[in-house]
Amino acid sequence: MPKVIRFHEPGGPHSLKFEEIPTPQPKEGEVRLKVKAVGLNRAEALFSRGKYLEQPKLPAGLGYEAAGTVDAVGPNVNPSWLGKEVATIPAFSQNQYPMLGEEVLAPVHALGEYPPNLTPVQAAAIWMQYLTAYGALIQIAHVTTGDYVVIPAASSSVGLAAIEIVKAEGGISIAATRKSDKAAELLKLGADHVIATEEEDFVARVKAITGDKGARVTFDPVAGPFVDKLAAAASNRGIIVEYGSLSQQPTPFPLGVALTKGLTLRGYVIWEVTGDSQKLTVAKKYFYDRLADGRFHPKIAKTFPYSQTIQAYEYLESNQQIGKVVITIP
Repeated sequence: MPKVIRFHEPGGPHSLKFEEIPTPQPKEGEVRLKVKAVGLNRAEALFSRGKYLEQPKLPAGLGYEAAGTVDAVGPNVNPSWLGKEVATIPAFSQNQYPMLGEEVLAPVHALGEYPPNLTPVQAAAIWMQYLTAYGALIQIAHVTTGDYVVIPAASSSVGLAAIEIVKAEGGISIAATRKSDKAAELLKLGADHVIATEEEDFVARVKAITGDKGARVTFDPVAGPFVDKLAAAASNRGIIVEYGSLSQQPTPFPLGVALTKGLTLRGYVIWEVTGDSQKLTVAKKYFYDRLADGRFHPKIAKTFPYSQTIQAYEYLESNQQIGKVVITIP
């Protein structure tokens, strides 16, 4: 029987347990995947702690991004999917379709074929990060040539995807990270500027980089009190897109600065893209083409064997990584 990861009470990595289940059988609109790799995300770490946008229905599985082979299809699903190498797109609830297991069910609408030049490990590191950044930077903020874009938590997989997208659209990326130990690697990966927010005056650096204009776009997963500084560093008519709450602290609304500058503060989640079939189709082609020809390249921070899933999530939460943490399943 295939093994899956479940937790019976919220508690983070150490609440996760391996359990055997009967081989799942796909129903209408579903396929079964033989999983080769699973990309890890902060969303799952928060979900396992009961701090995500949706509460886990216990006992719960977790995981959004699996790469593997379709080995069974449900009724009325096109049989041409059989045998295809695919990676799942986060377009479902973890309560309904957890991806962290040896064999899992996935809705057919959430399957994404990936270019043959990518490995399963790389394929498990594309859809969450690229689609999250795409929706905010292109569909909402319309980043274009000459735009200054602040990217907090820039060493995350989403942050690195944002750096690639900003460069592709002609913008200028300002990567923000807490300490300077990641600066050299972020510059190597394409960031135009790096600010270590615990070591430097963030607002002063942004103003210096932008010629005192400020950043037109900010793409922020942290929220919390630092939003005041993001607003102070924003340009007139700037937009701050908040797509997470990693700080786990209350987030102020910088009313005075927002009024003075005419700022837009916008909440956003990936489902704005993955829940709209037209937007998703356009976004999938945008990335497929750029991944296929090498313009975009997912950065893998570290891989862990399936048996070390707990250690993998601990590493994810340690903030040591630059790029994606991926679990491999033999």
